[in-house]
Amino acid sequence: MGATESRAALAGHDWLDAGQREQIERVLATIAADAHAPTTVRDPEQALDVHVLDALVALEIEAVRMARRIVDIGSGAGFPGVALAIALPQTELWLLESQRRKCEFLARLCTTCGVANARVACTRVEEWSAGACNNDVALARALAPQPVVLEYAAPLLRVGGTLVDWRGRRGPEVESASGRAASLLGMRRMEVRQVHPFPGARDRHLHVFVKAGETPARFPRRAGMAHKRPLAG
Repeated sequence: MGATESRAALAGHDWLDAGQREQIERVLATIAADAHAPTTVRDPEQALDVHVLDALVALEIEAVRMARRIVDIGSGAGFPGVALAIALPQTELWLLESQRRKCEFLARLCTTCGVANARVACTRVEEWSAGACNNDVALARALAPQPVVLEYAAPLLRVGGTLVDWRGRRGPEVESASGRAASLLGMRRMEVRQVHPFPGARDRHLHVFVKAGETPARFPRRAGMAHKRPLAG
C-alpha cells in the first residue's frame, strides 16, 4: 500500500475538514517523535493506515457520529479514541487505560495536539465507577476476546448505547460464544460490518452491539475475572 494512496484517503475523508486533517498530522508526528509512544507502529505513513484510517472507519456507524459521550476501552497509544475525538469535536471522549505510562503518554499527546475534548481515565475498566451506565458508545480495538470486551463494555453503556468492536477474520464459533455472552449482559448484536479503512485492507470488520436492557447488577465482576472466567466460554 503506497503512501500516496493513504494520503489521498485522508484528504478525501468525508468527515474531516482541513483543520482536522492538520491536527491528525500533528498526532502522527508526535507519535513518531516520542520514544515512549506505546506502539510498535510509529512511522507516520504506516501509522496513518493502521491507526488513523482504521479508527476513522467507525464514522460509518451512525451511533458513533451522533454520540455525545464515548469511551475508548484500553486506549493504549490513543486509537481509535484520539482520531475519533478529532473527527467529533463536540463529543466528550474518554480514553480509558490502566497502565500509568500509557496514561501519561495519552495526556501528553492530547495536550500537544490540542485534542481538548478527550480526557484520560487512568484506571482498570472494572473499577471506573464514574463511567457506569454513562456512555453512548464504547469502542474496543485489539483489546481482548469478544466475550471479554462485551463484559467490559456493557456496564459502561446506557440502555440503548452501542459497542463497536474492531475484529479481523470472522469465525462462527467465536461469534456464537459472543452471542451467548451478550445475552447474559443485556447486549444484542446488531450487525457485523465488513469495512475497508485503507487501500489494501483485508478481513476487517466492525462488530456492532446495542445495550438492549439493563446489565445485571453482578457486573462488572472484580478485576481480572472476565479474562480468567470468560462468559459463555
